[in-house]
Amino acid sequence: MPLYDYHCEDNGTTVTVRHGMTETLRTWGEVCRLSGHAVGVTSAAAPVHRLLGGGMILVEKRGSGGTSGSCCGKSGCVPGHSGAGG
Repeated sequence: MPLYDYHCEDNGTTVTVRHGMTETLRTWGEVCRLSGHAVGVTSAAAPVHRLLGGGMILVEKRGSGGTSGSCCGKSGCVPGHSGAGG
């Protein structure tokens, strides 16, 4: 599932949340519920805005628990790197 960054203007916080592509979060309470972030003193009804360009898609390899794709996940992306090994 893709990751999305949501920003709450009421508290100035940006939180990354994983959810389906067809889902859109509209409130701070929804963001906190999915991310595990504490609501704190901010109203759960406070509006949030999804940031453009935020997040990324991680694809889990079956049986490995790792990710696949061109990023090795250590120090950034390496063109042509398979993601396996070092």
